[in-house]
Amino acid sequence: MSSVTPPRARDLPGRGFMVGRIVHRQALVFRSAWKGMLFAFLEPIFYLLSIGIGVGALIDEFNYNGQVIPYAEFVAPGMLAAAAMNGAIFDATYNFYSYLKFDKVFEQWLTTPMSTMDLAAGQVAWTLVRGGLYSGIFLVVMLAMGLVSSWWAVLALPAAALLTATFAAIGMAATSFMRSWQDFDFVNLLVLPMLLFSGTFFPVTELPGAVRWVVEFTPLYRGVVLCRELSTGALSVASLVSVVYLVALLGLGLVVVRRRLDRLLLT
Repeated sequence: MSSVTPPRARDLPGRGFMVGRIVHRQALVFRSAWKGMLFAFLEPIFYLLSIGIGVGALIDEFNYNGQVIPYAEFVAPGMLAAAAMNGAIFDATYNFYSYLKFDKVFEQWLTTPMSTMDLAAGQVAWTLVRGGLYSGIFLVVMLAMGLVSSWWAVLALPAAALLTATFAAIGMAATSFMRSWQDFDFVNLLVLPMLLFSGTFFPVTELPGAVRWVVEFTPLYRGVVLCRELSTGALSVASLVSVVYLVALLGLGLVVVRRRLDRLLLT
C-alpha cells in the first residue's frame, strides 16, 4: 500500500512565487477587461486639462513652498497622486469584496500552498502594477506638457507606487468589514471629497482649522504633498513625514487584512 508524503515546508514555493502567480492571474483578467477601466485612468487627465490648464489660464502665478510656479504645475502632481489612488481603489474594494463573498476566488487559492498573507501581498502587488501603469503614463503626460521642473521628479513614480500600495492595503482592510454592496456607498462618500479637498486643487491652508487637521491625516493628502514636492523640487520635511506615515498605514493595513482573512476564511 503506497502512502502520500506531504511536502516539507522548505520544498514549497516561496512567497515571491505565490505573489507572482497572483499578479499573472490578475493581469490575464485585466487584459480582457481593460476598456472598462479607462475612466479611472483618464479622470485625472480630464481634471488636469479642465482645472489645471483651463482655470489655470486665469491665474498669473502661484506660490508653493517659496517657489513661484504656474497653477497647472501645482495641480498636476495632485492628479498624479489621484491616478495612483485610482489604480488601487477598484481592486482593493469592489474586486476584493467580490472575490471574498461571491466568486470564492480566495478560497480556491487557499486550496494551494498559499497563505492568507500571500493573498494580501499578491493583491497589493497587482495594484502596484496597475497603479504604476496609471501613474507612469500620467507622469509622461506631465513631462510632455512641461509640468515637471525638477530632477527629483524621478522619485515621483516610486512615491506614487507607495501611495497605491497604501490605498490597496487599507482599502482591503476596510472592505473586509463590509456587510453588503450598500456599504460601498461609503467608498464614494470618502473618495470624492478626498480628491477635491486633499490639496489637489488649492492649498489646505485655505480650509478651516479643524477640517485642515482632518485632511492632513488622509493618505491622499500625504501622497499629494510627496508628489508635489518631488516634481517641483521644493522639498521640505513634509515629504519625509509623508513617507513615514504612508509606510505605517501600509503595514497596518496588511496586518489587518491578514487577520481578517484568517478569521473569514480559516475559521
